[in-house]
Amino acid sequence: MRTRPLKVALLGCGVVGSEVARIMTTHAEDLAARIGAPVELAGVAVRRPSKVREGIDPALITTDATALVKRGDIDVVIEVIGGIEPARTLITSAFEHGASVVSANKALLAEDGATLYAAAEEHEKDLYFEAAVAGAIPLIRPLRESLAGDKVNRVLGIVNGTTNFILDKMDSSGAGYSEALDEATALGYAEADPTADVEGFDAAAKAAILAGIAFHTRVRLDDVYREGLTDVSAADIASAKRMGCTVKLLAICERAADGKSVTARVHPAMIPLSHPLASVREAYNAVFVEAEAAGQLMFYGPGAGGSPTASAVLGDLVAVCRNKLAEATGPGESAYTQLPVSPMGDVVTRYHISLDVADKPGVLAQVATVFAEHGVSIDTVRQQGKDGEASLVVVTHRASDAALSGTVEALRKLDTVRGVASIMRVEGE
Repeated sequence: MRTRPLKVALLGCGVVGSEVARIMTTHAEDLAARIGAPVELAGVAVRRPSKVREGIDPALITTDATALVKRGDIDVVIEVIGGIEPARTLITSAFEHGASVVSANKALLAEDGATLYAAAEEHEKDLYFEAAVAGAIPLIRPLRESLAGDKVNRVLGIVNGTTNFILDKMDSSGAGYSEALDEATALGYAEADPTADVEGFDAAAKAAILAGIAFHTRVRLDDVYREGLTDVSAADIASAKRMGCTVKLLAICERAADGKSVTARVHPAMIPLSHPLASVREAYNAVFVEAEAAGQLMFYGPGAGGSPTASAVLGDLVAVCRNKLAEATGPGESAYTQLPVSPMGDVVTRYHISLDVADKPGVLAQVATVFAEHGVSIDTVRQQGKDGEASLVVVTHRASDAALSGTVEALRKLDTVRGVASIMRVEGE
């Protein structure tokens, strides 16, 4: 074993960063044995140096992250501060000054991963980011390495624990969205400002990363279609139950049937109770991968939190340090396919549409005619009426988003249609 330690700089010491520092200290001997050399925490960059950080030598604390990554004797920089800047500048500077990087920054990787990959390649350093998607669940490395010889056609997953908790509570207790969000906040699953989670931004960033790796092409956050769950109602949950389904906020990345394009999207969807993702409860994450040779694979576990995310960070740290000792680097960007990302209008799926209509003869025929005129085939129809008003629920066969949008626009023009109560996609057939 090499006796000279590998020096590690930690950028950020919040929930995840502090847990990373703790594990590095308490498991130092094991880490050294697994790596082949000891690792030493050489500096910790923070914004509030006066805060007491148990188990961390105050002499390691600095507010000058730039100076820390430019020291020249740092072997690995761990970045857990998040956001676009100054994280991007600090990471590229780390590469320039001889350090490899382990990051948990999903937003930056989704927004400008190409810049990070290019800097890592230019300076022959590693960029590892297992913790950026689905916390402790091993997912990035299987896609980058274990399935590198296979052809992945679809990645379907629950990648945000907050939204899964909310939808699970709505399903199990009959609570409305606001009540379920309040419970998630009280339990610490939702931030004080839950926008990034409930509006799908967090899941969309993860979808961009997964699609890029799975399909060997560049997919940015702007390429991902996004809908949140704020419009999901108790009535939608009840309708799903009547169909033998449940509602999940899904990240879906697909290769087109002809192999010439890909799609990436995040939105609520009904999935059959028989699908493996339907049983994912509380704040857990799960990702379903479909590959040509490997078939169907499912990855499941805690998708967030200090300890699970720190576990993924430390796994990357061990891999990067081993590469350093071997004077090698791990996999970099694989974007050779250069496949375009198709717009949402081209996506084909099933739909569940709930309409408020007049309760009188001929309404169903009018509605069916509109669907037929737009080339959307109806699978099932359920109608309930009372006191001159009725609810009409239509489930379609597979149709494009563009065709469905045209259908709904035409339905709104019918005198007998009072309104479109909800539209939800049906996935996981």
